[in-house]
Amino acid sequence: MKDFLLIFRTDIAAMPKRSPEEMQASTKRWMDWIGGIAAQNKLTDRGNRLVQTGKVLNPGNVITDGPYTEIKESIVGYSIVKANTEEEATELAKGCPILSAGGNVEIREISVL
Repeated sequence: MKDFLLIFRTDIAAMPKRSPEEMQASTKRWMDWIGGIAAQNKLTDRGNRLVQTGKVLNPGNVITDGPYTEIKESIVGYSIVKANTEEEATELAKGCPILSAGGNVEIREISVL
């Protein structure tokens, strides 16, 4: 099996403010989805959420605030799953809760050096 990186993106500014109960329900959907992948023995790393701020290091040691503010979508988290093919990894991603919130999932095979 190969490892695939699932990159979760969404427009943070467009996300509505949620109540504590809604946040708890969202967390449960994420844990249920990740748990389903783990139950298939296809979870390499559940990953984590990412904070909204950071730095970007460019050539010439030019440092800017990141992530890129000119784009609407931000990377908000990631997971690593095991699958035989990109299509199989895409099937695993189809249950991702970010899709129901207007976000998307990028599926990328990890190439071992």
